[in-house]
Amino acid sequence: MKISFFGASILIKNHLLSIVAALFLTVAMVSIVVLFNYAQDSVSNQHSQFYFYLFLSLILIFFTNYVVIEFLFKYYGKKQIKRISNILPDNMIHEEETVNFKELGEMIQKNVSEIDTMKEMEDYRKEYLGNVSHELKTPLFSIQGYIETLKDGAVENLNIRDKYLERIGKSVERLLNIVKDLDMISQLETGEISLNYSKFDINLLIKEIFELLEMQAQNRTAKLHLQNTSPVFVNADKQKISQVLINLISNAIHYSNREEALIKIKTATNNNLAIIQISDNGMGIKPEALPRIFERFYRVESSRNRKDGGSGLGLAIVKHIMEAHKQNISVESTYLEGTTFTFSLEKAL
Repeated sequence: MKISFFGASILIKNHLLSIVAALFLTVAMVSIVVLFNYAQDSVSNQHSQFYFYLFLSLILIFFTNYVVIEFLFKYYGKKQIKRISNILPDNMIHEEETVNFKELGEMIQKNVSEIDTMKEMEDYRKEYLGNVSHELKTPLFSIQGYIETLKDGAVENLNIRDKYLERIGKSVERLLNIVKDLDMISQLETGEISLNYSKFDINLLIKEIFELLEMQAQNRTAKLHLQNTSPVFVNADKQKISQVLINLISNAIHYSNREEALIKIKTATNNNLAIIQISDNGMGIKPEALPRIFERFYRVESSRNRKDGGSGLGLAIVKHIMEAHKQNISVESTYLEGTTFTFSLEKAL
């Protein structure tokens, strides 16, 4: 903010200094003239005419001083601008351009903003690369450890060999999931993936997702319940919305750490929108974590989620898919009580 007023403040200060300097010189000349008048009072008795010409002379002296001093300040200002421009990037000010302090301040502000944006992007890049390397090294180190153990002789033991090969397979599957999710979110952000809109019943799709995740829910002793079974037709990309539902319902199942865990899906219509709510009575999310849950690789509980093999990109992909549909997704949660995700889709006519 200080830099944004840099040029304007310098310009105002220059004008004020010019006026003050002109007033100071004028007062000095007035003092000299008055003293001269007292000294020469016997010479002339026409005081009214004398003061009239004195007033005109003072005005002339004031503007003359102002013009001269303003010229000097502008000359000084150009020298200072030239000195400043010599230390600025070559592409910021061209030699043929003539700028004042205000324009120079605006240029500096623009470049500072660009530098801040580049710094944020650099910090984001470092954090992103750090997260990717952290996610990849866990399954890679696991694979390396199992292979080294098998090479050291464990391959002769059929029980150990089969168990380690199964773990290697799971680690490879996790690597593939991470790479697949990275490719998906990259394409979503760059707009390379186009949406294939079609008309379909969202409740029928939810029932299909329930069947797909039924075994997973049974392993967690969680129940899946669809409150509204009447057809609700929407206009969206069915495959992408399937991915949204799978990610959200899978998360609800994973975080259902309580007896009689229940995941409820509610669908309703509001004007030209279909509203879908996915609620659970699980452990909930702490208030300080809520603003960050849609960030890439952010984990509410990193140890357990990593153990389950998630890529940490599921909710980030969900958010991008909803943005691609020009719709929003929101979350409400009470810690140790449950969480509700809500998103909307265009209702089909």
